[in-house]
Amino acid sequence: MIVLSSPSGAGKTTLSKRLLGADDAITMSVSVTTRTPRSGEIEGKDYIFVSQDEFATLRDEDKLLEWAEVFGHYYGTPRKPVETILSQGHDVLFDIDWQGTQQLMAKMGEDVVRIFILPPSAKALGERLKTRAQDSAEVVAQRMQKASAEISHWAEYDYVLVNDKLELCDRALASIVHAERLTRARRSGLTAFVRELRADLSRL
Repeated sequence: MIVLSSPSGAGKTTLSKRLLGADDAITMSVSVTTRTPRSGEIEGKDYIFVSQDEFATLRDEDKLLEWAEVFGHYYGTPRKPVETILSQGHDVLFDIDWQGTQQLMAKMGEDVVRIFILPPSAKALGERLKTRAQDSAEVVAQRMQKASAEISHWAEYDYVLVNDKLELCDRALASIVHAERLTRARRSGLTAFVRELRADLSRL
């Protein structure tokens, strides 16, 4: 499970899309949310949009791997789709904040790879939030105020990338995923291969 976290505007959504487009073995986790859809967002692809009561039911019945309240709206990760994807041998990509990451770690432990994306500067972060034109001026100001608190959790992550140049950050992200797949613990079948290799060597 690959977690990407960052303050709003640091570029994690763009990086997520590029990673998904380049790697067929990764599937995006689709979160449920109580907020209304933004222009262009597709139900079931970008988010699953639910009511406050529906969200509460999912949470109370332990059907969410993690959940958090962000700017007055609730977000969460449905448990069943993630477990299905993992059982099919695919990696799962999460676009969640530090609160969700902590909950995911508590439930899934060593199977989680945590990556934090930092903006190159406060000025660049503000400009990105304004130019993407998804939020009102008031919400942009709220996001800027919250950015420092979000960034304070950077040390809880396994990897930290500064998204100064998108191409370089994109390549670094792909390298992390590739390296994590090669760790001994994630190489399924490796124990059996080594056992057979040693047995063959002993017969020579």
